[in-house]
Amino acid sequence: MAEQQDAAVTRSAEQDRYEIATGGETAGFTEFLDHGERRVFFHTEIDERFAGRGLASTLIARALELTRADGLRIVAVCPFVVKYVARHHDFDDILDPATDDVLAAVRASQ
Repeated sequence: MAEQQDAAVTRSAEQDRYEIATGGETAGFTEFLDHGERRVFFHTEIDERFAGRGLASTLIARALELTRADGLRIVAVCPFVVKYVARHHDFDDILDPATDDVLAAVRASQ
């Protein structure tokens, strides 16, 4: 898909999130909270105008790759990220469960 090929995923300098852009427009983002040695992904959004193009999967895959490169473990709280890691096992070695303390940290950050 041409849309996915020109999609770029970057980490926001101002917020704890990764953003995906295509055609010069931000199409969506996934938010995270760093909690110790873990990066907790708790919310993902793709703008309706970009829905159905596979951009969310591209965004999550790249965000998880960048998390691995940062030497952090992954905790999936966001339902989309939970589904992604259940279907793609490339990150099983750095995947941690969403424990009560992690969930409390996410709630406290809101």
